[in-house]
Amino acid sequence: MLNKGFVTVIAFCLFIACAFYLSFSVVTSHFTSKAEEISQGDAVKYHNYLDSLSTEKVWLGYTLKECREKELNLGLDLKGGMNVLLEVSVPDIVKSLGDENSENFRKALDLAKKRQSESQDDFLTLFEQAFKEIDPNAKLSSVFGYGLKDNGVTIYSTNEEVMKVLRSQVDAAVANSFQVLRTRIDRFGVVQPNIQRLENSGRILVELPGIKEPERVRKLLQGSANLEFWETYEVAEIISPLIKANEVLKSMNASAIVADSAAADSAVAAPVAANADNGKDSLLNALKQEAAKDNEAAKPSQNTAAQRAQAEKENPLFSILQVNVSNNGQPNPGCVVGMAHYSDTAKIDRYFETKQVKQLLPSDLRLKWGVKAIDDKGQIFQLYAIKCKNRDGKAPLEGDAISDASSDFGQYSSYAKVDMQMNSEGAKQWARLTEENKGRCIAIVLDGYVYSAPRVNDKISGGRSEITGDFTVEEAKDLANVLKSGKMPAPAVIVQEDVVGPSLGQEAIENGLISAVLAFVLVLIYMVFFYGVVPGLVADGALIVNMFLLFGVLASFKAVLTLPGITGIVLTLGMAIDTNVLIYDRIREELRNGKTLYSAIEEGYSKATSAIIDGNLTTIITGIVLFLFGTGPIKGFATTLIIGILTSLLTGFVLSRVVYSFLIKRNKISADVKFCTNITKSWFQNTKVKFMELRKYAYIISGVILLVGVVSLFVRGLNQGIDFSGGRNYVVKFDKAVSTEEIKSALAVSFDGDAPSVITIKSSEVDNSDSRVRISTNFKIDDQSQSVDGEIESRLYNGLKPYLKQGTTQEQFANEYILSSQKVGPTVADDIKASAVVAITLSLLAIALYILLRFRNIAFSAGGVLALVHDSLVILGCYSLLYSVMPFSMEIDQAFIAAILTIIGYSINDTVVIFDRVREYRQLYPNRETASVFNDALNSTLGRTFNTSFTTLIVLVAIFIFGGESIRGFVFALLIGIFAGTYSSLFIASPVACSILKKKDKKVAKK
Repeated sequence: MLNKGFVTVIAFCLFIACAFYLSFSVVTSHFTSKAEEISQGDAVKYHNYLDSLSTEKVWLGYTLKECREKELNLGLDLKGGMNVLLEVSVPDIVKSLGDENSENFRKALDLAKKRQSESQDDFLTLFEQAFKEIDPNAKLSSVFGYGLKDNGVTIYSTNEEVMKVLRSQVDAAVANSFQVLRTRIDRFGVVQPNIQRLENSGRILVELPGIKEPERVRKLLQGSANLEFWETYEVAEIISPLIKANEVLKSMNASAIVADSAAADSAVAAPVAANADNGKDSLLNALKQEAAKDNEAAKPSQNTAAQRAQAEKENPLFSILQVNVSNNGQPNPGCVVGMAHYSDTAKIDRYFETKQVKQLLPSDLRLKWGVKAIDDKGQIFQLYAIKCKNRDGKAPLEGDAISDASSDFGQYSSYAKVDMQMNSEGAKQWARLTEENKGRCIAIVLDGYVYSAPRVNDKISGGRSEITGDFTVEEAKDLANVLKSGKMPAPAVIVQEDVVGPSLGQEAIENGLISAVLAFVLVLIYMVFFYGVVPGLVADGALIVNMFLLFGVLASFKAVLTLPGITGIVLTLGMAIDTNVLIYDRIREELRNGKTLYSAIEEGYSKATSAIIDGNLTTIITGIVLFLFGTGPIKGFATTLIIGILTSLLTGFVLSRVVYSFLIKRNKISADVKFCTNITKSWFQNTKVKFMELRKYAYIISGVILLVGVVSLFVRGLNQGIDFSGGRNYVVKFDKAVSTEEIKSALAVSFDGDAPSVITIKSSEVDNSDSRVRISTNFKIDDQSQSVDGEIESRLYNGLKPYLKQGTTQEQFANEYILSSQKVGPTVADDIKASAVVAITLSLLAIALYILLRFRNIAFSAGGVLALVHDSLVILGCYSLLYSVMPFSMEIDQAFIAAILTIIGYSINDTVVIFDRVREYRQLYPNRETASVFNDALNSTLGRTFNTSFTTLIVLVAIFIFGGESIRGFVFALLIGIFAGTYSSLFIASPVACSILKKKDKKVAKK
């Protein structure tokens, strides 16, 4: 037996680690509840309270912000929000760098675009292949010689050299888009956003929890980034207008702001006139006073809320904007106007947009915030003074002038620097700009935020410049990417989108919790019912610890818990019972053979080891495939499934064994414990079912079922979801029951005769609350313009207006009636299809290879794989036959593929347990007839087969009834799969393996 002391220490350490990570969720929940209590529904107060504590240490030396980063995150389907997949247009980048007059270039582009939807290779690989096919002797340098000349490409460059440079340019463009999006999202104010760059695809995944303005997010994410170089003001040049602006705002706060412009103008005149004759000395004195007041106000421990409010009343601007002056009131050199807390930046912007204040400031002054916080806590940002001299509002120099940029370390500094190279035209403009601004700063602005504002020491000729500052290596690298990619026309377009409303998310949480708790309780009761009080409670304790460890590991990995993830947890619960069932059935066998309780327990654990490891590893294989090829919620499902299996092995196999050793050693367990109850003691004992003799009937039944299913697949096909077909889904609620046919007819008019699909997913006749339908359409799905999403919503609103409450506006419709939306572009749909085929194929091959390695006989691999193919076809056939009959969605989507792979793992688990017993019996009884060996193995494991299938069915039925509409189709596939998998293990996998083994045995006998 394993060293119990070592196991106990490891388990204890893991338990403490999980408790540590889960504690952050408890802490954040406490402060969230307190914020809700204090705010009383006021969103501003709610966020202000949490913001005020964000940098305060609240638990074990961690700030509230750090605690929120470490808590167990809920997915968008549980708390609402937006999930967006953006794709940077690599073809557009290639097109901009190449010679569009080249016929070969145009043909290669078109061919690569056409093949992109049918291939898993990246666009550049497809383009290179297409270019070679069109003209094997053509050189890429002839096409990209001009566009990449500043990157070292000449007419003598080889195709490999050109492709290397081209890839670096594309990679820089994607990196720049990622950087821009990350900055935009950070400024959007979303709690716990997630942005990931998907390698080798040009795609960027963005998850924004709690978003309630999807249209604003679409514009934010798809807006093109614009790199600009601006002249600047020195602080000394705008000090006087700033002081006057502060006085004007003070006057406006002291008296009500009048509505008409004439009155507003008169409100400005007094303070301006009062300061008109002030000289330089009075300005400096005023700044000294304001600096002193600001320094005092900056000490929160010495100032009450009332004092801060009074300070803001006396100095509306300077109380929240720390002006960039020295202690004696002298303006500091540079273009930084001042600095402010991030929570005050919006208010400062509003102040400067006020008509009365704008009249005081230079007409060509533009104020822009820095992209990076300047303090360790990430809260203080600088405000820069930009000078806009052109009438058209454009910058004197833009990003298309940059040919290259790289990061490096300065020769005499510990900080990183950025080397920048302009093209020939840009070099001329840069020389003029730097000559005119000697001794002044030039601001580098991307997407409206200042990345750097280096001071010009002298005219820079030749276009090569060095930008220095307090850059870290990563910051310098980011800035270099920004500069290098500024000339790239690489718009990011949304190719996939999911929006879930907060009310739907809350409903999903409630449904998920109900199904999880109910399934958990039912399984706990069943274990006590079947195996008795002591064995049942030990198994139940292992399950409870298993759940705790599972959530703890998820929290430590910063995993996101989704609704399919909860399903994975609950399903893991049902499958985790299998470990205990295998062990307990073995113990019962040993007890019937006359062993003592201690010996029976030792033998039970020992003999069950092989089957437990083999069965769980095959399920883990499918989980890994799901994780590698799934996206979003499916990856969450795979994560929880894999972790759940590992924790169930630890608790069900290792810890429970330690518990039994402890109980026996201290005589805490009675010797007459039989691992059964009076009711169940005779269940599945001495069964003599002749499975091998029944195989012909089973083949006929399976053949008929498969034939009907295959015919249906060819005739009716499958109801493909938008994951595979591309399109948009909208879940829309109504205040009363509606007819899907009427909705469909109304929308057909609104969508120019292209009638969308409409199905009911919740009827008000059930609970008298609301009616919900899901509307699916592929109308204009190929249109990538930014306005198309708004157009589709407008058409929906116009078509559904007669069924909405009278007076409902389009904005109300979008925010209150559309509960969730989903968009999948055609290219993404094609990729998902290809990934699904690859995932299922790889899963089958991996399992076949594993069984072959473990059992050293092709018969077992063939039987197992044929059974899995049988199960998959049965599920597909049922979905083809029933998708228009069932009252819930039976679409073929990513969740369905996850169900298929889960059943593959489950079914092979059952099959491997039987094969393991066959292998054991063949070694014990080498002269016994093969069919008898299989019959004996199947009968001896029949109790385990029933218990595992029954407990899993309990779990799935609980999820199916209480888990909510969104996963009902997914769970239905699992239910079919459990029946099919159990059946195929008994009547397909075993008979096929038996037949092959008999043939091999006959050949051996003849020799």
